[in-house]
Amino acid sequence: MRELLATYDAWVAEGLGVGRAVVVRTFGSAPRFEGAVLLVAEDGRLVGSVSGGCVEGAAAEEVARARATGRSRVIRYGISDEQAWGVGLACGGTIDVLAEPEVPEAVVGAVRRPGRAVVTPLPPDLPPPEVGPYEAGEGAAPGQAVVVDPAEPDGAGGADLPTGVRDAALADLDAGRSELVLSGDRGWFVEVFPTPQRLVAVGATEVTRQLVGLARALGYETIVVDARPAFATPERFPDVDRLLVAWPDEAFDEIGLGRRDAVAVLSHDPKFDEPAIVEAFRRGARYVGAVGSRRSQASRRDRLLAAGLTQADLSRLRGPIGLDLGGREPVETALAILAEIVAARRGGSGAPLRDRAGRISSPSA
Repeated sequence: MRELLATYDAWVAEGLGVGRAVVVRTFGSAPRFEGAVLLVAEDGRLVGSVSGGCVEGAAAEEVARARATGRSRVIRYGISDEQAWGVGLACGGTIDVLAEPEVPEAVVGAVRRPGRAVVTPLPPDLPPPEVGPYEAGEGAAPGQAVVVDPAEPDGAGGADLPTGVRDAALADLDAGRSELVLSGDRGWFVEVFPTPQRLVAVGATEVTRQLVGLARALGYETIVVDARPAFATPERFPDVDRLLVAWPDEAFDEIGLGRRDAVAVLSHDPKFDEPAIVEAFRRGARYVGAVGSRRSQASRRDRLLAAGLTQADLSRLRGPIGLDLGGREPVETALAILAEIVAARRGGSGAPLRDRAGRISSPSA
């Protein structure tokens, strides 16, 4: 939804009503994940996608119906592999889509001020979890969306939500995933709008230059830290979000390094690398990786233990940093590092995705 905000604002400024379709549940190798959005203006214009092109027309019709009746409903679409191939996707699947007559204000607010989750009670005729044919009912008046905000004084908000739903919203916000939660006799769609993930690179190296570009393409906020002003220059890093000429502990204080951050230590200099590793663990960074050969990593670990890290900390240290892609060029090394960061964030193993026949399979299979 974040990438659709400018279009939404432009349509509203034209005086148009805007409804939306959003994926609330997926089965099998679905082409889009929970939270994928299609916006539909009352004049028929579309932006976004719930299926990559397979059922957008049908979903837009459901949004138009929702606008006409003022009622929401959840529709199940089965997308064949043939349909998916026809629009350039690798595979089909099954998706449940919520069609709403308008975009909830709570959702628009969370897009503008991320770091919150929005929980929407779904219509009572939600399709059953079993995949199969489903005849949608007449729909229901849209349920009141509830904002869950960890920054609120009570710890989250959403006091009227079932406890399990509220807890799931907090966990989903931390993990950066949207999902459908079943509680009692109805479904609750948890839609998350997390703050952008941050990638902090210590060491203004050529690999760091390449890493910044790749990370920005994936939506990371990028920060480069180096105490050497000759290396940390705007000319070398024109696209970085923040460039700090400082020692790691000073920089980490300034940016408020915390548990949602990934730290890549790339300077190849122990007087920068090792204090940065210690400080990153002390502040609870989610991912910490450092360059260096296996031999240098072994001696470094002894020094890190002496500096106060624990064996549990060292078991989380990614060193040598990155997945083994066999690359040698700086951009290939950067790709390997970013791949490992994504795997750590999403809970991936980094192993090839293969089915029993030995073929590469879809990531969503």
